[in-house]
Amino acid sequence: MRFSILVLFAGLIPPVSTAAAPPTQKLKALAFGKEPGQAQALFEASRPPAGPLSAEWLEAMSWVGRAGAIAGDWNLAAEYAEQALELSESLVKTEPLEQDPNAPLPIALGAAIETMGKFYVAKDDPGRAIAFLRKKLARHAGTSIETRLNKNLLLLDLEGKPMPVLETGELLTGRGLSGSDLRGKVTLFFFWAHWCSDCRSQKPVLAALERRFGPRGFRVVAPTRLYGYIERGRNANPETERAYITKAHVEKNALLREVPVPLSAGNFVAFGVSTTPTLVLVDRDGVVRLYHPGQMQEAELVRRVEELL
Repeated sequence: MRFSILVLFAGLIPPVSTAAAPPTQKLKALAFGKEPGQAQALFEASRPPAGPLSAEWLEAMSWVGRAGAIAGDWNLAAEYAEQALELSESLVKTEPLEQDPNAPLPIALGAAIETMGKFYVAKDDPGRAIAFLRKKLARHAGTSIETRLNKNLLLLDLEGKPMPVLETGELLTGRGLSGSDLRGKVTLFFFWAHWCSDCRSQKPVLAALERRFGPRGFRVVAPTRLYGYIERGRNANPETERAYITKAHVEKNALLREVPVPLSAGNFVAFGVSTTPTLVLVDRDGVVRLYHPGQMQEAELVRRVEELL
């Protein structure tokens, strides 16, 4: 009898439903398609009706904010970035940020902070953007979003400032490099990664620059770092990865064979290298004149280098 009653009541209890996955890829496509209104409508039609949002849903929400930023709809951008920021920082209290910067929670939190910084700049308040980013950088120092936040801060606050200290204690190739070696020449710092296809296509451009301008006092320094894996994503210890980078990339590339290649993860954090390549152009006095995450065309680099020579 007791068993029958339990079965009866069990039949009246609805099963726990699994929340649908967020439409993140569709939101991303709408963001890059400059359709913020459609992104907002899709998110609101899809979001769970009750309960706290998961990290995956916060990542989706961050794409609505980015959709607004890309399209210049700054009110929408700020509305969703503020929500994603508040909810992500609340979730971090009980669910620490993953070490992988491409995990949902680091993406959601980093994107929300980035979008709010851009919002302040768009509202002609770069000082507030810098103060905001510094505050968030201090709060999340040592986490997987630190490099991304530093990139956004340096985009606003590095050009015209002295070149930060570069760790040069370990070199994969090139002569010994000291602070005095970095002065007196126009120097282009080329931050690259062994897995980065954009870096491979940037190298011939930089090699041509060094051949053209080297006799006039121009040089390239090519910092890189270890990532814990080698070709096809195979896990590798530091010794194996270091040997792989040297043999498969440095020794086989005309540019990297000739220039200093410092190896340091700390350099990538200090210079906000969450995008590869990242290019930093420094004048003869050691002042940063260009900070550029991403590739650059040869003609533009030639113009910028010639101005400093």
